[in-house]
Amino acid sequence: MAYRAIRGATQLERDERDHLLRRTAELITKVMHDNNIDSSQLVSIYFSATQDIHSEFPALAARELGLGDVPLMCGIEMDVTGSMPRVIRLMMTCDIDTPRSEIKHIYLRGAEALRLDLAQ
Repeated sequence: MAYRAIRGATQLERDERDHLLRRTAELITKVMHDNNIDSSQLVSIYFSATQDIHSEFPALAARELGLGDVPLMCGIEMDVTGSMPRVIRLMMTCDIDTPRSEIKHIYLRGAEALRLDLAQ
């Protein structure tokens, strides 16, 4: 097995707790599904949120999905002039055999514009 980091992001329509949890859960689930990852293969997940998000920690969505034994951490994204608002990003580290070139990075709900080179 090899450690691989998988990127992903989603944009929120509004900074509301339930909305944030649904969108973050959708992102986590899609990253895991599209990369054929089982929860036992997860090493950690790092979440970042733009500075305009205050309603909840994105890591709560992972805990609600049953990933409470996976190390989770949240941080604030850099506040760069002109950057996309209301974005949750993740970097999921996992122990999988998938070659780096075959990893599927997931960008949803407008966040595709962040990385057109990686978005599916």
